[in-house]
Amino acid sequence: MNIENAQEAVDAWIKEHGVRYFNELTNMAQLTEEVGEVARIIARRYGEQSEKESDKEKDLGEELADVLFVVLCLANQTGVNLEEAFNKKLDIKTKRDHDRHHNNEKLK
Repeated sequence: MNIENAQEAVDAWIKEHGVRYFNELTNMAQLTEEVGEVARIIARRYGEQSEKESDKEKDLGEELADVLFVVLCLANQTGVNLEEAFNKKLDIKTKRDHDRHHNNEKLK
């Protein structure tokens, strides 16, 4: 599935199951909450914090998918073609950062 298809799938899901999109501010708060859940898993599983027994069953992929879902919602409701925006950003980063990263002594 490409990003355009993902945006269409989310829009269809919202129309069929979600009644309507939450407003942009609510979705921004929801995005923050979902990113926090990802951060909790990363901090405990890969960082220095100990993982609680109740966190061990958390699925990182599922939490990342929650983040993606809300990002797609925000793109849809604000009229952003995320596939075009992503491709443009990737091109900018490729031109800007290729030599910079290769010349970064910290990455060697």
